[in-house]
Amino acid sequence: MAPIPPLPSREDVLRMARSTSDITGQLLDTAGNITKIAINTFDPRDGSGQEVLRVLRETTAELAEASASPQAQEAFYRIVDTLTRLGTSGAPLAVHPVSEPAQALLTALGDSLLPVLDAVEPAVEEFATALGDLVEAMSPLLPAAAGLAAGTLLVLTPVIRTAAEILRDSSPELRRIADALTAALAPLMPLQLALAERAAAAGAGVVRASLQPLADLTEAAAATTKVARPVLIAGEELLVTGLEQLQPVLLAGASRAGRVARAAAVRVQAAVSPADERGVVVAVVPG
Repeated sequence: MAPIPPLPSREDVLRMARSTSDITGQLLDTAGNITKIAINTFDPRDGSGQEVLRVLRETTAELAEASASPQAQEAFYRIVDTLTRLGTSGAPLAVHPVSEPAQALLTALGDSLLPVLDAVEPAVEEFATALGDLVEAMSPLLPAAAGLAAGTLLVLTPVIRTAAEILRDSSPELRRIADALTAALAPLMPLQLALAERAAAAGAGVVRASLQPLADLTEAAAATTKVARPVLIAGEELLVTGLEQLQPVLLAGASRAGRVARAAAVRVQAAVSPADERGVVVAVVPG
């Protein structure tokens, strides 16, 4: 059985009562301060409450007047008119007859490209990984390439600016050239369209006629490659073996060329740089 806790002493009771009265007094003081602030703010005798209401009335009146002004109404009408025009000009694009072939083309491309994308996905990932490794390996050269590109752009900027000024000054002549080209090429467009249709028909016939021989040739080439695969593998093996044997010779030649180049650079630098002045030695002979 748990022991009965002892009763609080007289000092504990007095201390709790004192703390409770202090907290109650602080709460009452805070509430009184809040009440005084509210009374001082909205008391009509001091004029502060009337001032607050006056400022609110003036602000709302100015907002109402500004929104009811002809300038604001015209701005609202322009916004609504612009949105209406955008809606009416963009909506026909979805129901235009041209959109149906475009949608069919996009659907056909999507259906045709999905198997291709699935097939080439591993190769693309491998290529992306290899390209990332190449870029990471070439990272020391990137600052130099960026500096070269920046220098090239700085060199080309005056040329482009000059060309722009020349073209801007020669706008009448350019307009005459454009008009002459339009007048010369406009009569040729129907003829070009007819020739394009004939060329398309002839090309379709050639493709249809050549598909069967091309399929036969591809099958024969595949069969020949399958038969000659050991020879190809042996040739690749010989080529790789030859490269492996040439690698020490190439490395030795590159090292020797590097040493020769460094020695030549040292000699050129010694020949070009001014020689140090030699000191004058004075000998003193006792008399």
